[in-house]
Amino acid sequence: MKAGFVQFAPEFGKVDVNIEKALSLMEKADADLIVLPEFFNTGYLFISAQEASSLAEEIPSGKTSLALISLARKKKIHIVAGIAEVSAGKLYNSAVLISPSGHIATYRKIHLFNEEKLWFQPGDQGFAVYDIGSSKIGMMICFDWYFPESARILALKGADIICHPANLVLPYCQDAMITRCLENRIYVITANRTGVEQRDGRKWRYTGKSQITSPDARILYRADEENDEVGVAEINVQLARNKRLNKYNDLFDDRRVELYQDLVQ
Repeated sequence: MKAGFVQFAPEFGKVDVNIEKALSLMEKADADLIVLPEFFNTGYLFISAQEASSLAEEIPSGKTSLALISLARKKKIHIVAGIAEVSAGKLYNSAVLISPSGHIATYRKIHLFNEEKLWFQPGDQGFAVYDIGSSKIGMMICFDWYFPESARILALKGADIICHPANLVLPYCQDAMITRCLENRIYVITANRTGVEQRDGRKWRYTGKSQITSPDARILYRADEENDEVGVAEINVQLARNKRLNKYNDLFDDRRVELYQDLVQ
């Protein structure tokens, strides 16, 4: 299969403009699976819970979900995209998995970063893996990568590919993904945004360099730091399903889980 990302700089609060930009870039992508950045439709730097609420949408009935569903149906592709979700009066930093037949699943970010803790609830549903036919997909969002348990749980549940919408401002993730992929023998598609947001006296610069990383620690595609870009790479799911390193070592079978109990205390 072919899988990839769309990288661009959303304009804060301009939902229609951002949706149109993302759709236009995805139209050009020759891929079976496309990942969009975190909060691709709204921008990231909220200044109040009220503002976050005004830009959040219900899933899958909101305009953003419906636009993604329409494109997925037209192009016969799967899409993972990060959006602000409102559900039962609560706000979440979420990612949607969309198929040609509609909405499959919503993941709510578990590890909230910085001021996200002021506006959003932490995810309440855990990590899950979805079989889309060509591959098995897991989702995490931005700062989730900092916790190795995120990728490990998804890998143990059978994910071939982790789709990773992001708005990265720290410089570590792209290089760290090499290790995450190697230690779990999985693919990760990190769809980051670019540009600068300056609001309410704060200025955040996003790192770009969206990336597709392979189970054998190769960077299959890395975007630059500043420009709009669509990156696509060939994905061999069988490589992600083979956890054997040599005749004697299997990455998962060799785990000594009986000695790992301190991890959950």
